[in-house]
Amino acid sequence: MFSHVMVGSDDIAASKKFYDATFKAFGGPEAITDPKGRLIYQHNGSMFIVTQPINGEPACGANGGTIGFRMSPEQANAWHEAGLANGGTACEDPPGPREGSPYYLAYLRDPAGNKLCALDVIA
Repeated sequence: MFSHVMVGSDDIAASKKFYDATFKAFGGPEAITDPKGRLIYQHNGSMFIVTQPINGEPACGANGGTIGFRMSPEQANAWHEAGLANGGTACEDPPGPREGSPYYLAYLRDPAGNKLCALDVIA
C-alpha cells in the first residue's frame, strides 16, 4: 500500500547521522542525497525520505503520529541503541515484549522529534 514516507528536518546533517546509524542496525543502507539535499533511504522496495520542509516553515514531529519499521527483536534492540547513540531520544516504554499483546516494540524520537517504532510480531 505505501511507497514511501517523508519526514521533515531542520538539521539534515543530524538526521543523516541518526538515520544512517539506525538503518544500518537492521541491515538498511546509508542515505542517498538527491540534488535538493533530501536524504533517501531505499530498503526492501520502500523509501524513507528526510527533507527540509518545502514550505519554509520549521519541521516538527506529528502529534500522535508514529512511523513503524518491521524488524526482529534483536534488530530492534540494535536500532534503539544506535538511535540513542546518534541523537535520538527514548520515548514510551523500554524495548521489549508488551504484556497482553503479540508485539515486541521499541520507540525512539529522531533529532527532529518524529516518533519511530520498531515492531515484530512474536506470538
